[in-house]
Amino acid sequence: MSELPRGLRNRNPGNIRRSAVRYKGETESDDAAFKTFASTAWGYRAMFVLLHTYRVRHRIATLRGMIARWAPPSENDTGAYLRTVVRRSGVDPDAEIDTRDGPTMTRIAAAMARVENGVEPDEAEIAEGWRLFSADF
Repeated sequence: MSELPRGLRNRNPGNIRRSAVRYKGETESDDAAFKTFASTAWGYRAMFVLLHTYRVRHRIATLRGMIARWAPPSENDTGAYLRTVVRRSGVDPDAEIDTRDGPTMTRIAAAMARVENGVEPDEAEIAEGWRLFSADF
């Protein structure tokens, strides 16, 4: 069996970088660059929190804007990332996103996790991450 992708080893399917921000479910990480979570569901919750923060704090309300911030051109092929998320999620890149809409956000997170890790995400883990996120609202 091949080694798990870094994001899955860290239970961080969005490959959220280490920062001063602490998320629920975050654990100490041996990874110098990326956060680690107690479960993959907690990692998905952190994705939902961060995307929601983009909308409410930074006024980034479209998928195009969110992906540009999440996967900046200085580190990623942002255009290819966006095209893949649009194709897999069915979300218009320039439509305003309601980050409290579960069906939309779970499709976006699934598509982003696929780009980040190169494997199909576990839908049950995404659903549990959404449950953990939405419990706070």
